[in-house]
Amino acid sequence: MVERLYYLSHRLWKARVPFLPRLIMLVIRLLFQSYIPYQVEIGPGLSLCHGMGIMIGVGCKIGAGVKIHQFASIKGGSILDNDVIIGAGAKIIRKVRIGKGARIGANAVVLEDVPAYATVIGIPGRLVKGRGEAEKWQDASESGMNECEIQ
Repeated sequence: MVERLYYLSHRLWKARVPFLPRLIMLVIRLLFQSYIPYQVEIGPGLSLCHGMGIMIGVGCKIGAGVKIHQFASIKGGSILDNDVIIGAGAKIIRKVRIGKGARIGANAVVLEDVPAYATVIGIPGRLVKGRGEAEKWQDASESGMNECEIQ
């Protein structure tokens, strides 16, 4: 539901409709306690698991197939490549780049760039596992399961 409202507000903003994008953003804040500005560039297939308390700063670029869990915060200007998973309560508090297929653990605090297919946990976030191109994460869509439904 949150995703659909965001995509609607973003399309209206790109079409230069004056008042409706801001109104939809306020509805998202009121109903879901989430701040997702209509100016943020988000690729197709965004999944906001539970959709509560998500904060995304203006100027973020989010790739396709990204999954963001509840109460995650992303600083404006950050770049999330495709197929990234952000755990519940995770914080990205600097302008960083999160590589393709990376996973950010629950409540992790990311302070620097994360390479592709890596896993980051802890406060401050530390790299615990990195994978090369040959050992890519299996995408949830390939297995036919939705990660939000698994949990």
